Amino acid sequence: MNIFSPSLINSIFSFLSLLSWIVLLIITARFIDKKEENKRIKASLAKLEGAFKDLDEQAKLIVKTDLELNKTQEELDKKISSLYTLHKLSRAMSTTLIEEEILQRIEDSLILELGFERYLVLFLKDSQLISKLNVGYSDKELQNVQSQFANILEDRHLKSLLFEKSLCASSVKLETDKQLLNRVSSCLGLASFIICPIKTQEEFLGIIITGNTSSSFSITEGDEDLVAILANQIGQAIENARLFEQTWRTQQDLEKKVKERTKELTQAFDEIKAISKRKTDFVSAVSHELRTPLTSIKGYASILASGKLGEVSGQIKERLDKINRHSDELTKLINDLLDISRIEAGKLEMKLEAQDISSILTETADLLMPQIKEKQIQLNLEMPLGLEKVLIDRSQIARVFINLIGNAVKFTPSGGKIQIKAQDSKEYIQIDVSDSGIGIPAQDLEHIFEEFYRVDNPINQQVKGTGLGLTLVKHIVEVHKGKIWATSQLNHGSSFSFTLPKAKLQ
Repeated sequence: MNIFSPSLINSIFSFLSLLSWIVLLIITARFIDKKEENKRIKASLAKLEGAFKDLDEQAKLIVKTDLELNKTQEELDKKISSLYTLHKLSRAMSTTLIEEEILQRIEDSLILELGFERYLVLFLKDSQLISKLNVGYSDKELQNVQSQFANILEDRHLKSLLFEKSLCASSVKLETDKQLLNRVSSCLGLASFIICPIKTQEEFLGIIITGNTSSSFSITEGDEDLVAILANQIGQAIENARLFEQTWRTQQDLEKKVKERTKELTQAFDEIKAISKRKTDFVSAVSHELRTPLTSIKGYASILASGKLGEVSGQIKERLDKINRHSDELTKLINDLLDISRIEAGKLEMKLEAQDISSILTETADLLMPQIKEKQIQLNLEMPLGLEKVLIDRSQIARVFINLIGNAVKFTPSGGKIQIKAQDSKEYIQIDVSDSGIGIPAQDLEHIFEEFYRVDNPINQQVKGTGLGLTLVKHIVEVHKGKIWATSQLNHGSSFSFTLPKAKLQ
């Protein structure tokens, strides 16, 4: 007997069928999840691969950058070391100002610090390059280089190529220039080299050659700059030496000329002193000799004019008066000449005392007042109260006032004005005598204190004079350790100023 009924069996099959579908759905869902997970994993792997590639590129870049930085650091260190070496080379060359010694001061070990195996400095002399500095070449090699260079320099294009500017074999672009430089490279025995001209501001001196025998040592732009700086330092040092020598020679020539000129001037001055002394002695002697006959002439003229020797007619008396007047003028001239001679010879006796300048000026003005009133000239005296006394010879300073005020009256027209002013000026008293007269031309102003100099003007043409008054005034003021000067404007008057030392009160 079957224990399972058909309905039960159907139910079981239905359950199993449902269960199968459920399992299938679960398996399908799990499969779909796995597929999605695989996609995600693949996407993650792709991202990881991309990141790895980026990291790899960055690592390569970092390594490349590090290498470049190391290379840059090496080049920078080399430049710093080379610049320091250049500084030492410059100091070595600057220790002398003798052209022949400049390159001798450079030590081989020092120049090798720049980083090249060989160095040559060749100077151009009589169209030939002569070695002045050699590092790395034997005597035989050097002779060969100089000999071959003489032939190479016959090529004008190559000569201009080498002598115009700094030149590196690696920087040459034109094929023809490269062929020319191959000849130079072969001549020098260098695989890589730099040639740089040495110049002053005015001329080409020569060339400096640096290089290496091996091509493994490359030459950089910085190397060219260093060699150019070295060439410039050599040229500058030589130019400084030449300028110093030129200056020294000029100074020696100048000193020689100064000595010769000083000797000539000393001789001329001694001759002038001798001539001046002879002149002074002559003037003094002649003046003394003239005094005796002048006294006699004036005495006899006075006796005749007085009528003691008989009655004298009007015409004769008039002529005797002229003789008397001219005798007085001649006597004054002789006295002035004698005084000037005494002052120049240092024989004029001066009685220096503390004096009131105002009183001397007032007395002089009173003495000349008749002439001042006759021409209706306005005289103004400006003397401040309490003016300190001056240390002077009263009679001599009175002569100074008489001359200066007399000249002011002479050259001031009727109705004009004369002003005399005294003022305190530290250790001196300054006196100014100004007038509103005809003035003095500029070309005459610097000569008016010279002996016998007279300004050419209408008044001087009418009135006779000796030209000694201002000369005497100048001598008297200077004997008193004062100064005198004049200012003037033509047709607007003149001003004469002089200083006198204050009396030192005990």
